[in-house]
Amino acid sequence: MEGRITLTGLRVRGRHGVFDFEREQGQDFVVDVRLDLDLDLAPAAASDDVGDTVHYGELAGRLAEIVGGEPVNLIETLADRLLAACLDDPRVSAAEVTVHKPQAPIPLEFADVAVTLRRSRA
Repeated sequence: MEGRITLTGLRVRGRHGVFDFEREQGQDFVVDVRLDLDLDLAPAAASDDVGDTVHYGELAGRLAEIVGGEPVNLIETLADRLLAACLDDPRVSAAEVTVHKPQAPIPLEFADVAVTLRRSRA
């Protein structure tokens, strides 16, 4: 029983952006992650043990460290770093990361700006 783990709406304050005020003031970033697993989830379902699956709580913590850590200019770069963290677990066969920047400095009314990257091991 292969599976997928999805984490949506992880909100973390970061200081990413090309403008000085973005790095000084910071803003909220929202991260969505989808992990395709090269892992039979039947043992996890049977054992009810988090050790038998990808620990999404630990992954969320790592992603939050990255978003809250060293600033980058582009959310494309941030998404790439987050994607690499997702693929650190060899049981993840592919990952998709979306980084939302809902407070991007755009002088027009908008709902969201987001970048999505996907990578697989193959």
